[in-house]
Amino acid sequence: MKYLNEIERRKTFAIISHPDAGKTTLTEKFLLFGGAIQTAGAVKSNKIKKGATSDFMEIERQRGISVATSVMTFEYRDMLINLLDTPGHKDFAEDTYRTLTAVDSVILVIDSVNGVEEQTRRLMEVCRMRDTPVIVFVNKMDRDGKFPFDLLDEIEKELNISLHPLTWPINMGKEFKGVYNLYDKSLNLFTPGQKGTDENSVPIANLSDQLLDEKVGVRDATQLREDVELLEGVYGELETDDYLKGKVAPVFFGSAVNNFGVKEMLDTFIRIAPTPEPRKTDKGVIAPTEDRFSGFIFKIHANLDPRHRDRIAFLRVCSGKFERNKNYRHVRLDKDVRFSAPYSFMARQKEVIDDAYPGDVVGLFDTGNFKIGDTLTEGEQFYFTGMPSFSPEIFKEVINKDPMKTKQLEKGLRQLTDEGVAQLFTQHGGNRKIIGCVGDLQFEVIQYRLLQEYGASVNFVPMAFYKACWITGEKKKVEDFVRFKQANIMEDKDGHLVYLAQSEWFLNTERQNNPDIEFHFTSEF
Repeated sequence: MKYLNEIERRKTFAIISHPDAGKTTLTEKFLLFGGAIQTAGAVKSNKIKKGATSDFMEIERQRGISVATSVMTFEYRDMLINLLDTPGHKDFAEDTYRTLTAVDSVILVIDSVNGVEEQTRRLMEVCRMRDTPVIVFVNKMDRDGKFPFDLLDEIEKELNISLHPLTWPINMGKEFKGVYNLYDKSLNLFTPGQKGTDENSVPIANLSDQLLDEKVGVRDATQLREDVELLEGVYGELETDDYLKGKVAPVFFGSAVNNFGVKEMLDTFIRIAPTPEPRKTDKGVIAPTEDRFSGFIFKIHANLDPRHRDRIAFLRVCSGKFERNKNYRHVRLDKDVRFSAPYSFMARQKEVIDDAYPGDVVGLFDTGNFKIGDTLTEGEQFYFTGMPSFSPEIFKEVINKDPMKTKQLEKGLRQLTDEGVAQLFTQHGGNRKIIGCVGDLQFEVIQYRLLQEYGASVNFVPMAFYKACWITGEKKKVEDFVRFKQANIMEDKDGHLVYLAQSEWFLNTERQNNPDIEFHFTSEF
């Protein structure tokens, strides 16, 4: 219990959303309030040559999208906040799913114009699997979108979660005048601005106050009074316990690009969001208050700095205190490892730290020892569970265009697939290599990075496979199956056998014909 103070001042969360809902912009506003950056770089503006702080890969700057989760740590009101900005694009969903295993709560950004989108549903399902607490931020209120009450209905129905509005917008689009804070009864009139310090908050203890009419006009004041009366009647007080159990999601309205409503959300977040939570292992649950250190690797990023061929493994500290230059047990390899330069992050910039506590995300320099899901302890033998690899949906064979660069290609493929962006399958007893991804954009990123970072140029030839299934069962039965289905049997990079099914019909037929063999859709079995 000796690190209780440190644990209680930490909040670790991820920002998730459908692409283009404004996730990276919101991340930047948080950093502005935390004093971590001074001006926000407009992501798509050509005038400002600086991209978003959290998008650091060349391909992200060209496309204006995030393709890798970035980690940022900043302080706000004596709290230490670890923020993970995730890719919104569905082709990078797997990176996002894994990031969700390393956080204690989530902020879900919804675009007021488009409402709930497909990717939002999938991300919400992953939060549901773990009952992760969620706060909803309805963005882009300065554009003409759906009416707030309709939006609340849509979110509740589509995402299957109860909502509880804590701020309420006054109009939207061109008429947007600000947000009323239901929690501390104040009115925030915002003018579009880039500085994180400009505030224009008017405390209004009683909505019948004439000051309200002066500030927003009689028509809008009357509408706001009606709305608030209705909201207070329907929703009442927020029960923090229901939020922490993942049953109720507080809702905030605003416009990230103009700094509307972001501060209210941040202030509420640091008050109600959970501190580091216990984690499941194969030997029971590990509480953050335990004295001995433990943690797991949830992400690996190769070549974070293109000038140095570095590989960084991201470690989430789960219990105890992580110290620099101390020996820790790498459970899977059963050997001791020590780190002379562990990092904390501000997107691409990193600084060396001496210690870290539960909830913190630490970057470890990796020479190829780590895989996603690896556990580090002070000598105990256990694994953290719940780090899935999903069955890919698109398969392409790798064709090497330059035989002189075979070694570079092998290394590049191994390192990039260790990051978990894609899965590498090698022909059982052969040498053909097939890459499986969740989305098409992944192949472009891999092709681009193989060329830029490893000097290996490749082509991808599409393969007509439906799904990859990990197979297990009685040894003799599996061997027979492998012999009959030679052309469809691959090995993943850990040497596990994988069956690539041509279609759903083929898969179902094989399942019926081989009742003794189990077919798994995730590698976590």
